[in-house]
Amino acid sequence: MMFDDNPGAVALITGAGSGIGAATARLLAAEGVHGLVLMEWNADSLARIREEVGLPDDRLLCLTQDVADPKAWDDAATQIAAKFGRLDYAVANAGIPAGGPLVKCSFEEWRRVIAVNLDGVFLTLKTGLKMIGEGGRGGAMVVIASVAAIKAEQGAGPYAAAKAGAVQLSKVAAREGARDQIRVNVVLPGGVKTPIWNGLPFFDSLSDKMGGNEAAFDAMAKGGTPLGRFAAPEELANQIGHLLSSRSQPMTGASVVVDGGLSA
Repeated sequence: MMFDDNPGAVALITGAGSGIGAATARLLAAEGVHGLVLMEWNADSLARIREEVGLPDDRLLCLTQDVADPKAWDDAATQIAAKFGRLDYAVANAGIPAGGPLVKCSFEEWRRVIAVNLDGVFLTLKTGLKMIGEGGRGGAMVVIASVAAIKAEQGAGPYAAAKAGAVQLSKVAAREGARDQIRVNVVLPGGVKTPIWNGLPFFDSLSDKMGGNEAAFDAMAKGGTPLGRFAAPEELANQIGHLLSSRSQPMTGASVVVDGGLSA
């Protein structure tokens, strides 16, 4: 399995309750990671993924918290250290969507999106670099950005800015973590079939018109993605697992675009 060469390893995943985060949690559990720290603000989603990963309580720590809250991160680090005594991997996946032109975007909406999608990445990297570095064994982190970081689209201002910032921040983290053999890489997804689309007016309207989310995903993919399909969360999880594992040595500071050719 993917993590047989690192017995006792512990991985942290933010936004673990659904979509890419949940798929990554299931994959890492199946691929032999010893311990999982699952972080999610939605308690119901967290309870569901806790059952899905199938790990015993002594190998699982579930934290209901806001990834943009620095005090909550201090508490999380204390709990991780107390339960596992180590951290080896981290996946900064938590994110929220946004849509609309800049002239109609309030400063409150801007701050809301930046807080989760960029501040949350900063706090994940900060905590991960410290805890993994203290272990002295090296490790790896993956940040989930978006193709919006490199391809401008109307109506994506706060989201795109946050994701572009996350890409550059990850490169800095890769340089700083290298001395401790901590690799940091970024995944830039295009369209992925996740709940993050729900609640966006254009998507909800399209879903109603097409008769469901799956048909809406297909319509959007065929309209703008060269491969004509959106990715499943499990396909992104496979990319993340590879980047965390020793199979991706010596990759660090890299941006892996998984967008079906959208940005080509």
